[in-house]
Order: sequence, then C-alpha cells, then structure tokens
Amino acid sequence: MLYEYQYRISMALSFHYGSNHNDRELEFAKLHCERLGIPHMVIRLPFIKQFFKSSLLEGAEAIPEGNYDEKNMKSTVVPFRNGIMLSIAAGIAENNQLQYVMLANHAGDHTIYPDCRPEFVEAMNNAIHYGTWNGVQLLTPYTHLTKAEIASKGKELNLDYSETWSCYKGGEHHCGVCGTCRERKEALAQAGIEDHTVYLE
Repeated sequence: MLYEYQYRISMALSFHYGSNHNDRELEFAKLHCERLGIPHMVIRLPFIKQFFKSSLLEGAEAIPEGNYDEKNMKSTVVPFRNGIMLSIAAGIAENNQLQYVMLANHAGDHTIYPDCRPEFVEAMNNAIHYGTWNGVQLLTPYTHLTKAEIASKGKELNLDYSETWSCYKGGEHHCGVCGTCRERKEALAQAGIEDHTVYLE
C-alpha cells in the first residue's frame, strides 16, 4: 500500500506495542519510508503488552505453527488492536488537517481477526468520520483482496519481498513454519514471485 499509494501518503504511522515481531517490522517500515521520502512516525503503546493477552506478546515459543486458520491462529489476536491504533491515527490525521487514514487489512484476516472484517472497517469509518471536525475517512483498498492478489500488486511494482517481514516469532530470520510464514510462502508462490526470504525451515 505504501508503494501503490505513495503519491497521496503524507505520513506513515507504525505502532510499537510489544509484539514479538515489532522490531523487525519497524526496521523495514523505516527502510521503505526513507526510500520513498515519506515521514515515518513511531508511536509506542506499552500498555498493550502490559494489560492484554495474546501469543503475539508472549515470546516466539507461544506462536502456533501450522496452517493459517481460525483454530490455529486465534491465540494471535490482540483484542481490538486495529480499533485502538485507528483511533490514534484518526486523531493525528485531524490534528494535521489530513482527510484520510489508510489501513491495509485483507480478506485472509477476516475469519481470525474481527477488527479486519468489512463490517468493522465500515463501522470504524463512520466513527472516525463523525468523530472528527474535518470528517476524516478510513480507506481500506485491500479489504476484499487475498494476500496472493496483494502480492501480485507488489510484483507489478517490482517490490523486493525479501525486504518485508511476516513471521510472528520475530527472530533473525523467518521461522518458515508459523501460520504467517506459511501464508507468505503460499501467497508469493500463487503470485508467481521467486521467494528470496531466508527461512529457518
């Protein structure tokens, strides 16, 4: 999304909330924002790790391995994470006289993460719009796209997916066996992208 919509993006937000993979994600977010000349703001939310329960916050050994499905991945839900982050983003947008907030949720997340579903983003768009003086709107262009379809967009933009991060364990390299690593492999293969990711397995 950062690359496809770069000409309309005024700033990018990242949130450090204590997840296993936050540091790796932020490393790549910083790299891409600097490459595109997009200001990058990092907001720390330490209360999430302190008060919320999720395997994403409990260390690499807590992350389930296997298929990316509801039964296997439900432990990775961080309660209302997108709602919390979008509320902050909406306030920052209003404060900076910006009209839109963008979120790159996708169809593969719908069954597992309630705050990625079409019903959620529609309701959140209404809340943001009516809760800001300048009527900020939420744009979610990938809501109905699969990860493979999104990967295909990246292929058209000549993105190097080895400069991205997926693994929920957050080690030096992708583990290759957790749900997100497996989904990553499948999406890149379906999009016809040669995978240069370093996997441990």
